[in-house]
Amino acid sequence: MPSIVNDVVSWCTNVIAVFGLPGIFVLMFLESACIPIPAEATMMFAGFAVSQGKLGLAAVIVVGIAGNVAGAWVVYYVGLYGGRPFIDRYGKYVLLRHEHIELTERWFARYGALAVFFCRIIPGVRSFVSLPAGVARMPLWSFTFYTALGCLPFVAFLAWLGVKVGANWEQFLQQFKWLDYVVAAALVALVVWVVMRARQRRRAA
Repeated sequence: MPSIVNDVVSWCTNVIAVFGLPGIFVLMFLESACIPIPAEATMMFAGFAVSQGKLGLAAVIVVGIAGNVAGAWVVYYVGLYGGRPFIDRYGKYVLLRHEHIELTERWFARYGALAVFFCRIIPGVRSFVSLPAGVARMPLWSFTFYTALGCLPFVAFLAWLGVKVGANWEQFLQQFKWLDYVVAAALVALVVWVVMRARQRRRAA
């Protein structure tokens, strides 16, 4: 079976090869808007393009951060204008409940700026932190500043790593084969959850 990771990485590579910096911006925008596009693949291949002399490192980092910030704004405004009613109606699809929002509001009231900064460095949660920031009505200028600040080390490190890996990218990629199993496990878990929810509804009816 073809590797899921290889397929996604190949697609990211094609986008960057064809569109260059605008392609990087779009991919990082989608990733930050909670679309499952791996920032790791995008920025490391962008770094590889830098090592080939096709792009500049500073430009790649700036565009990557700009794409992340723009995507974060989308999710922020979903939380800002959707708020609790949005979570009540659609939160169940991502396992969010009222108590999650209440905890988030207390969390942001106490750690707001630092929460955005540190979560932006952590893979897996970096994109989703924008939603509670909007729900908690964190000031946009503050959200934007700390989002960009948190994206800087993440994006810069991946781009730098792509430059250093260079022609050895394919050997380095083999170390990420375990991601295939993570994706497969997540899909299985989602199917099981949907089936169990359907059974619960039938029993309740």
